[in-house]
Amino acid sequence: MKWKKLTLETTTEALDYMGAIADELGLEGFEIEDNVPLTEEEKKSMFIDILPELPPDDGSAKVHFYIDEDADAAAIGEAIKQTAARYAEFCDFGSMKVILSETEDKDWINNWKQFFKPFRVDDSIVIKPTWEELTDAKEDDLVIEIDPGTAFGTGAHETTKLCILGLKKYLKKGDRLLDIGCGSGILSIVGMKLGAWGAIGIDVDDNAVRTSVENADTNDLTAFYASPADIELLDDQICFATGNVLEDEALCEEIGVDYDVVVANILAPVIIPLSDIAGRFMKPGAYFISSGIINTAEEDVRAALLKNDFEIVEVNRMKDWVSFTVRKK
Repeated sequence: MKWKKLTLETTTEALDYMGAIADELGLEGFEIEDNVPLTEEEKKSMFIDILPELPPDDGSAKVHFYIDEDADAAAIGEAIKQTAARYAEFCDFGSMKVILSETEDKDWINNWKQFFKPFRVDDSIVIKPTWEELTDAKEDDLVIEIDPGTAFGTGAHETTKLCILGLKKYLKKGDRLLDIGCGSGILSIVGMKLGAWGAIGIDVDDNAVRTSVENADTNDLTAFYASPADIELLDDQICFATGNVLEDEALCEEIGVDYDVVVANILAPVIIPLSDIAGRFMKPGAYFISSGIINTAEEDVRAALLKNDFEIVEVNRMKDWVSFTVRKK
């Protein structure tokens, strides 16, 4: 089966109206293409490190609809234009030129899964997607099963591998673990499998937090979803919660100060301000393992860590990515 792709050339000013029109006509979602730069707030919430180069924002936009192959895409396009005409006195809709094309049938949420295969982080830690079979398992392997869903974190990226290797080296049996920016929960899960007493995982994305609970359950671990006001560090359990430690003082108070290891696989623009507060969660002598740092930002992160009186224990690199392991003095 193929889908018909219906594209209308419009303006960024009209995008809110186009959303309302799509809803009015019963069209289930659409894709926006424009050159509007991300706001500082959007960069912060998305943890953007390297931004794509966009042409100048000229106010133009394209809206793409994906329609069943049996539907009359031209008639739908005309209906959108006629509905937009009712609002023309309030908004510039641009040319509203209709472009029709055809696209292959895709599962837009799950199509990427064909590229995620089991892989080894090292000789003994294996990350396996839940839908794949593991054919080369060894008796002593630590196998972690992950379905990231729409959350970030398959474990395949160099930044995640660096954090996993850091946990394997520095986390001891009985340690208390804090995972900031938990994504799919993979680092919390690895930490528990390596012998952590208990763990807390925090992420700004509520979908990621809920995915983390499911992934922990898949790996036969006890995990629960908590509101930011009900966070608990419990024996042999992972508590996952939604929140931003850089902005929410009440959340920081709830997380507490009793951690042996703090891990953060985010990006340099977040690691830098996080280094200002990570120490408050840590015992003296505790480790802070950070990654997601592009090599061009290495010195900025190093300066921030040293400024906050951390002792740099180890710096590791994979391709263009850097991980710092530091100790609280």
